Amino acid sequence: MTKATLALGTYRIRPSALHDAVTRAASDPATAWIDTAPNYLDGQAQPLLAPALARHPIPMSTKVGFLTARTAADAVNAGAITAGDAERGHCLSIPYVHWQCARNRTELRRDHLDLVFAHNPERIDGDPHEALRDAFIALEAEATAGALTAYGVATWDGFNTGVLSIPVLHQLAVEAAGTEQHHLRAIQLPVSLVTATPFVQALDGEGPIAQAAELGWQVYASAPLFGGELADLATRELTAMLHPELTTAQACLLAAASCPGVTRILLSASTQAHWAEAQEALRSPSIPAPTLRKVLDVLATA
Repeated sequence: MTKATLALGTYRIRPSALHDAVTRAASDPATAWIDTAPNYLDGQAQPLLAPALARHPIPMSTKVGFLTARTAADAVNAGAITAGDAERGHCLSIPYVHWQCARNRTELRRDHLDLVFAHNPERIDGDPHEALRDAFIALEAEATAGALTAYGVATWDGFNTGVLSIPVLHQLAVEAAGTEQHHLRAIQLPVSLVTATPFVQALDGEGPIAQAAELGWQVYASAPLFGGELADLATRELTAMLHPELTTAQACLLAAASCPGVTRILLSASTQAHWAEAQEALRSPSIPAPTLRKVLDVLATA
């Protein structure tokens, strides 16, 4: 079973730790990846990342969707969004997506974006499918212009609630591109022993992770330690079932990385020790599917 690789997430990372975190993430060029968004760290994540990325030009993903107060004001002034969009704090319209992609390139000091996620479309005010179709039209145009390589959808609970599905996302991308050869190539969703529904489905070869993998899409697992809470929720007995030689946090991280179909694990590691522990955990062999099922069954009845 293929195990996911480690990538740096920037949602919860300390701003002062960003430069060193990027340096650590870049230490393995074969798997190096960074995930960010224009609204992370109160809108400062991308400008703060830029100097480190100039020294370590590794691939990365960013997002479009959420608006900080400053971003909203600038977008209104540019005519990219309406006052109503600004008040709602979320938008996926065609003009906004183009505007935000350009702003992302400026903030990150990059002429080209590797991957852009439509961020939490389930939060849209209106039909999320219509909003995604518009976003995909804009992102396909960005790809055609050579401004990005691929795009995806990042969600917190869109798949669990049924608002999103892989077949529908694929069809929307086909409609946006006018061809089966679209640039929708990734999804991002929570995958952990706590956010277990897509995990259980993947073990059975079903659900969004398995369906995305079948299409050859990348699957990014966010919150693999459930915001740091999972290490306190899991018992030593469960840890021993997963991998007796690892700490609880390491075992839970390895479990998420062992989920079939997951290709990258996003970890916001502010310290060298935290990153090194994660690297050590992912050097271990994948946890077998029967063991993962047993642990998930125990947690489901707890």
